[in-house]
Amino acid sequence: MKKQAGFSLIELLIVVAIILIIAAIAVPNLLRSRMAANEASAVGTLRTINTAQVTYMTTYPATGYTALAALGGASPCTPAPASACIVDATVSTGGAKSGYTFTSTPGSDVPASTFGSNANPQTFGTTGMRNFYSNNGFIITYTTNGQTAGPSDSVLQ
Repeated sequence: MKKQAGFSLIELLIVVAIILIIAAIAVPNLLRSRMAANEASAVGTLRTINTAQVTYMTTYPATGYTALAALGGASPCTPAPASACIVDATVSTGGAKSGYTFTSTPGSDVPASTFGSNANPQTFGTTGMRNFYSNNGFIITYTTNGQTAGPSDSVLQ
């Protein structure tokens, strides 16, 4: 009788168990790094919105700061007060970008001399662990409790 070559069932089960243990260790780290990347993207987008608000206010001084929708525009975009073509349409239409949604609203005075912007995770705890806020003071604050951030929350370092 010929001796059969190959792996036994026990050997294969041990290899599968080792692979599952390695995956169980790696997946949470991957998810944490994904959340950190989403949060970094949200902060970068808030900074872009801040810059866009200043650009808009300089370009259209009779309006002052504006709503997020007016900072973008449909492609092809022709700059005008209602669609300044400064930020990406994904952001200006309130769509999700890197797991976060964005809002920016002007103050009630005319021309608007203030604005406030928020970046909130689509699914708190999954796409991000922090909510961000910025205004015409250009300081970004955040919360970690799932509530919308405001000007009196912790300052992002």
